[in-house]
Amino acid sequence: NKKHALSPISYAPEDLTTPNVPLRVPGNESMSLRRDNASALERMFGGAKEDGLNLMLSSGYRTYSYQVNLYNGYVASKGQAWADNISARPGHSEHQTGLAADIEPTSKTCEIDACFGETPEGKWLASNAYKYGYIIRYPVDKVGITGYDYEPWHVRYVGVELSTEMHSTKVSTLEEFFNVSGGKNY
Repeated sequence: NKKHALSPISYAPEDLTTPNVPLRVPGNESMSLRRDNASALERMFGGAKEDGLNLMLSSGYRTYSYQVNLYNGYVASKGQAWADNISARPGHSEHQTGLAADIEPTSKTCEIDACFGETPEGKWLASNAYKYGYIIRYPVDKVGITGYDYEPWHVRYVGVELSTEMHSTKVSTLEEFFNVSGGKNY
Protein backbone atom coordinates (compact mmCIF):
# COMPACT_ATOMS: atom_id res chain seq x y z
CA ASN A 1 0.00 0.00 0.00
CA LYS A 2 1.05 3.63 0.15
CA LYS A 3 2.94 3.10 3.41
CA HIS A 4 4.67 -0.15 2.49
CA ALA A 5 6.66 -0.51 -0.75
CA LEU A 6 7.72 -3.79 -2.27
CA SER A 7 11.19 -4.98 -1.39
CA PRO A 8 13.07 -4.96 -3.57
CA ILE A 9 11.18 -2.14 -5.27
CA SER A 10 11.67 -3.86 -8.64
CA TYR A 11 10.28 -7.20 -7.34
CA ALA A 12 9.07 -9.65 -9.99
CA PRO A 13 7.41 -13.01 -9.16
CA GLU A 14 9.00 -16.14 -10.56
CA ASP A 15 5.85 -18.23 -11.04
CA LEU A 16 3.86 -16.12 -13.50
CA THR A 17 1.49 -17.92 -15.83
CA THR A 18 -1.42 -16.96 -18.06
CA PRO A 19 -4.79 -18.20 -16.77
CA ASN A 20 -7.11 -20.06 -19.10
CA VAL A 21 -9.81 -17.37 -19.05
CA PRO A 22 -11.00 -14.69 -21.47
CA LEU A 23 -8.25 -12.05 -21.73
CA ARG A 24 -8.59 -8.39 -22.65
CA VAL A 25 -5.18 -8.37 -24.36
CA PRO A 26 -4.16 -11.95 -25.28
CA GLY A 27 -0.40 -12.45 -25.42
CA ASN A 28 0.38 -9.36 -23.31
CA GLU A 29 2.53 -9.80 -20.19
CA SER A 30 -0.16 -8.01 -18.16
CA MET A 31 -2.38 -11.07 -18.63
CA SER A 32 -0.09 -13.09 -16.34
CA LEU A 33 -0.70 -13.90 -12.68
CA ARG A 34 1.07 -15.86 -9.96
CA ARG A 35 0.28 -19.57 -10.38
CA ASP A 36 -2.09 -19.90 -7.36
CA ASN A 37 -3.88 -16.71 -8.38
CA ALA A 38 -4.31 -17.95 -11.97
CA SER A 39 -5.82 -21.26 -10.81
CA ALA A 40 -8.21 -19.50 -8.43
CA LEU A 41 -9.22 -17.04 -11.16
CA GLU A 42 -10.06 -19.93 -13.50
CA ARG A 43 -12.28 -21.45 -10.79
CA MET A 44 -13.95 -18.13 -10.06
CA PHE A 45 -14.65 -17.40 -13.72
CA GLY A 46 -16.09 -20.93 -13.98
CA GLY A 47 -18.39 -20.21 -11.03
CA ALA A 48 -19.57 -17.00 -12.65
CA LYS A 49 -20.20 -18.82 -15.93
CA GLU A 50 -22.32 -21.42 -14.09
CA ASP A 51 -24.42 -18.48 -12.88
CA GLY A 52 -24.75 -17.15 -16.43
CA LEU A 53 -22.11 -14.40 -16.23
CA ASN A 54 -19.00 -14.00 -18.36
CA LEU A 55 -15.92 -12.36 -16.89
CA MET A 56 -12.64 -11.31 -18.48
CA LEU A 57 -9.18 -10.53 -17.08
CA SER A 58 -8.51 -6.88 -17.86
CA SER A 59 -5.14 -6.54 -16.13
CA GLY A 60 -2.95 -8.75 -13.99
CA TYR A 61 0.80 -8.55 -13.49
CA ARG A 62 2.56 -5.25 -14.12
CA THR A 63 6.30 -4.79 -14.10
CA TYR A 64 7.90 -1.95 -12.18
CA SER A 65 8.71 -0.19 -15.45
CA TYR A 66 5.12 -0.60 -16.68
CA GLN A 67 3.87 1.03 -13.46
CA VAL A 68 6.39 3.87 -13.89
CA ASN A 69 4.92 4.65 -17.32
CA LEU A 70 1.29 4.24 -16.20
CA TYR A 71 1.64 6.39 -13.09
CA ASN A 72 3.70 9.08 -14.82
CA GLY A 73 1.10 9.24 -17.59
CA TYR A 74 -1.65 9.90 -15.04
CA VAL A 75 0.48 12.57 -13.34
CA ALA A 76 1.18 14.27 -16.67
CA SER A 77 -2.48 14.28 -17.71
CA LYS A 78 -4.27 15.16 -14.44
CA GLY A 79 -1.69 15.88 -11.75
CA GLN A 80 -0.07 13.96 -8.93
CA ALA A 81 -2.90 14.34 -6.39
CA TRP A 82 -5.39 12.82 -8.83
CA ALA A 83 -2.94 10.09 -9.85
CA ASP A 84 -2.32 9.13 -6.22
CA ASN A 85 -6.06 8.46 -5.72
CA ILE A 86 -6.39 6.09 -8.66
CA SER A 87 -2.97 4.56 -9.27
CA ALA A 88 -0.16 3.18 -7.14
CA ARG A 89 3.24 4.74 -7.39
CA PRO A 90 5.88 2.44 -8.87
CA GLY A 91 7.00 -0.14 -6.32
CA HIS A 92 3.70 0.14 -4.41
CA SER A 93 1.36 -1.59 -6.88
CA GLU A 94 -0.35 -4.85 -5.96
CA HIS A 95 -0.29 -5.67 -9.66
CA GLN A 96 3.50 -5.94 -9.42
CA THR A 97 3.07 -8.84 -6.93
CA GLY A 98 1.12 -10.91 -9.47
CA LEU A 99 -1.65 -11.29 -6.85
CA ALA A 100 -4.00 -8.57 -8.12
CA ALA A 101 -6.42 -8.79 -11.02
CA ASP A 102 -8.72 -6.29 -12.65
CA ILE A 103 -11.94 -7.96 -13.78
CA GLU A 104 -14.53 -6.82 -16.28
CA PRO A 105 -17.51 -8.31 -18.11
CA THR A 106 -16.75 -9.82 -21.50
CA SER A 107 -19.37 -7.35 -22.79
CA LYS A 108 -17.02 -4.54 -21.62
CA THR A 109 -19.97 -2.84 -19.91
CA CYS A 110 -18.61 -0.43 -17.29
CA GLU A 111 -15.10 -1.73 -17.75
CA ILE A 112 -12.66 -0.40 -15.16
CA ASP A 113 -15.23 2.07 -13.86
CA ALA A 114 -17.12 2.41 -10.58
CA CYS A 115 -20.36 1.53 -12.39
CA PHE A 116 -18.98 -2.03 -12.72
CA GLY A 117 -20.10 -2.52 -9.10
CA GLU A 118 -23.73 -2.11 -10.22
CA THR A 119 -23.56 -4.57 -13.10
CA PRO A 120 -24.70 -8.18 -12.60
CA GLU A 121 -21.04 -9.21 -12.94
CA GLY A 122 -19.88 -6.66 -10.38
CA LYS A 123 -22.57 -7.67 -7.90
CA TRP A 124 -21.69 -11.34 -8.40
CA LEU A 125 -18.00 -10.61 -7.85
CA ALA A 126 -18.70 -8.66 -4.64
CA SER A 127 -20.85 -11.50 -3.29
CA ASN A 128 -18.73 -14.45 -4.38
CA ALA A 129 -15.06 -13.45 -4.71
CA TYR A 130 -14.24 -14.61 -1.17
CA LYS A 131 -15.30 -18.18 -2.02
CA TYR A 132 -12.37 -18.35 -4.43
CA GLY A 133 -9.76 -16.63 -2.25
CA TYR A 134 -10.29 -13.00 -3.28
CA ILE A 135 -11.21 -9.72 -1.67
CA ILE A 136 -12.43 -6.56 -3.36
CA ARG A 137 -9.31 -4.63 -2.45
CA TYR A 138 -10.61 -1.04 -2.58
CA PRO A 139 -14.17 -0.93 -1.14
CA VAL A 140 -16.36 2.14 -1.56
CA ASP A 141 -16.47 2.91 2.18
CA LYS A 142 -12.75 2.40 2.89
CA VAL A 143 -11.04 5.08 0.77
CA GLY A 144 -9.50 6.69 3.87
CA ILE A 145 -8.04 3.36 4.94
CA THR A 146 -6.78 2.03 1.60
CA GLY A 147 -5.89 5.41 0.12
CA TYR A 148 -7.48 4.57 -3.22
CA ASP A 149 -10.79 5.41 -4.84
CA TYR A 150 -13.43 2.69 -5.00
CA GLU A 151 -12.46 -0.04 -7.47
CA PRO A 152 -15.11 -2.78 -7.59
CA TRP A 153 -13.17 -4.47 -10.42
CA HIS A 154 -9.85 -4.80 -8.53
CA VAL A 155 -9.50 -8.07 -6.64
CA ARG A 156 -6.57 -9.28 -4.58
CA TYR A 157 -5.84 -12.97 -4.15
CA VAL A 158 -5.29 -13.78 -0.46
CA GLY A 159 -6.28 -17.47 -0.41
CA VAL A 160 -9.59 -19.05 0.57
CA GLU A 161 -8.79 -19.36 4.27
CA LEU A 162 -8.07 -15.64 4.71
CA SER A 163 -10.79 -14.40 2.37
CA THR A 164 -13.36 -16.55 4.18
CA GLU A 165 -12.21 -15.30 7.58
CA MET A 166 -12.33 -11.71 6.40
CA HIS A 167 -15.81 -12.28 4.95
CA SER A 168 -17.15 -13.93 8.11
CA THR A 169 -15.70 -11.23 10.40
CA LYS A 170 -16.85 -8.47 8.02
CA VAL A 171 -13.34 -6.97 7.81
CA SER A 172 -12.91 -5.83 4.23
CA THR A 173 -9.38 -4.42 4.03
CA LEU A 174 -5.97 -5.93 4.59
CA GLU A 175 -4.99 -2.80 6.54
CA GLU A 176 -7.75 -3.40 9.09
CA PHE A 177 -7.32 -7.17 9.25
CA PHE A 178 -3.56 -7.03 9.86
CA ASN A 179 -3.67 -3.69 11.72
CA VAL A 180 -1.14 -2.07 9.41
CA SER A 181 -0.97 1.56 8.37
CA GLY A 182 -2.44 2.65 5.09
CA GLY A 183 -4.19 5.85 4.12
CA LYS A 184 -4.11 8.47 1.44
CA ASN A 185 -0.51 9.69 1.79
CA TYR A 186 2.80 8.10 0.87
